[in-house]
Amino acid sequence: MRKVAIIGVGCTKFGELWERSFRELAVEAGVRAIEDAGISGEEIEAIFGGNMSAGSFIQQEHIGTLIADHVGLASLHIPACRVEAACASGGLALHVATLAVASGWYDVVVAAGVEKMTDADPNAIDELLAASTDREWEAMQGATLPALFAMMARAHMQKYGTTREQLALVAVKNHKNASNNEIAQFRSKISVDAVLRSPIVADPLRVLDCSPVADGAAAVVLCAAEDARKYTDTPIYIRASTQACDFLALHDREDLTTVKATAVAARTAYKIARISPTDIGVAEVHDSYTIAEIMAIEDLGFFEKGEGGRAVEDGATEIGGHIPVNPSGGLKACGHPLGATGIRQAVEITLQLRGDAKGRQTNAEIGLTHNVGGTGGTAVVHILSRSLP
Repeated sequence: MRKVAIIGVGCTKFGELWERSFRELAVEAGVRAIEDAGISGEEIEAIFGGNMSAGSFIQQEHIGTLIADHVGLASLHIPACRVEAACASGGLALHVATLAVASGWYDVVVAAGVEKMTDADPNAIDELLAASTDREWEAMQGATLPALFAMMARAHMQKYGTTREQLALVAVKNHKNASNNEIAQFRSKISVDAVLRSPIVADPLRVLDCSPVADGAAAVVLCAAEDARKYTDTPIYIRASTQACDFLALHDREDLTTVKATAVAARTAYKIARISPTDIGVAEVHDSYTIAEIMAIEDLGFFEKGEGGRAVEDGATEIGGHIPVNPSGGLKACGHPLGATGIRQAVEITLQLRGDAKGRQTNAEIGLTHNVGGTGGTAVVHILSRSLP
């Protein structure tokens, strides 16, 4: 298998982009990535587009062809396909694109992600999000996505003593980071008190514990690592790309306080990259809810199980801390247009490793992205670095 590199990245602003269409967002991100890579459209051999539910959100299927068409590549007849894994659609699109280049089948490909959520009826969005859970055993019994994460939060609090204030500190940190991210949906700082006083969504989770509904798109250009310096002086190398699955319904899992798919995908990624969690200098993790970040930093091996809340409280996940987590603001404050998130995470880590993350720069040689579908039925982990061993 060949080594793979990221040679270009592009991202739109995230948020309630009423004036922008699905296709306009996809085009903007794709064109920015292609321009950043310094390549022409004729050099692209395939497109892999992450998208969870355009059929429901905007009544548009056949997404792969739509993206290829509107970025001006339809006349080249290159293959383009949609990749779906609920909220992990973007991460899985990057995984599939990485495998396509690593196999030698393609030399230059685009991995993209896009979602236009705000066009949907607000009353229907919870139902659409519930499609990422087990519809028959969970959603049809009244369990919403935030309710399921609330169950996980309660279990973690009871088993490990994680506090309501520690959950709130995740949101505070991520809003602080997003204040320095020009694409972020929410750039205002918040306080612990503001989180604790915000309306309850599903106890113990409140509005400010939850990632927002958002529109946005992101794209990265990949090529064989051996060719990367033909295009850019600052390629970022994909040291590992892994995916794992777990039971879809919470009631079948052995422990509500861990996402086993994350732990397995991470363990495999560290083995492939020949590193340990202590080698990671910066991470973008899936914080769709504040409890999700605390569980992620444990399951990824950054902290012992049950110590995630205390690590956040001690500032260990701040920029400048032991392991900076979500310097972009994460899903919580940067925004979470479902299919775009996993690619946006790769854009952020690429900028961090290049030294281009203005106002939120970390000093890292190796970074990690972690993207989850639903409550953890799918997890995708990528390890990126400035250099190859």
